[in-house]
Amino acid sequence: MKGEHKMDEEELDNIIVLNDEDGNEVNFEFLDLVELDGEEYVVLLPTDESEEEPGEVVILQVEDTDSEDEESYVSVEDEEVLNKVFEMFKEKFKDEFDFIDEE
Repeated sequence: MKGEHKMDEEELDNIIVLNDEDGNEVNFEFLDLVELDGEEYVVLLPTDESEEEPGEVVILQVEDTDSEDEESYVSVEDEEVLNKVFEMFKEKFKDEFDFIDEE
């Protein structure tokens, strides 16, 4: 799943910081929130990718926490769910991104 996108200055407001499994901070550009079967999924693009290289998007499921101000994101293991969310994202943003199909 790859998408290429040119980043404008105003899009820097869409940056979110997540911690990876080693506790390191990783910056992502928030691209979209997709709802599927009553669940919400975020589509993120790592910001440390080279601008010339197509970036691979990351899809995470939104998990509610006890705090109203916080959300938690968990990885999605179900390949079918990932593909459905990505297809919905591609359809919604087909005019804004150049998608590259990798087989």
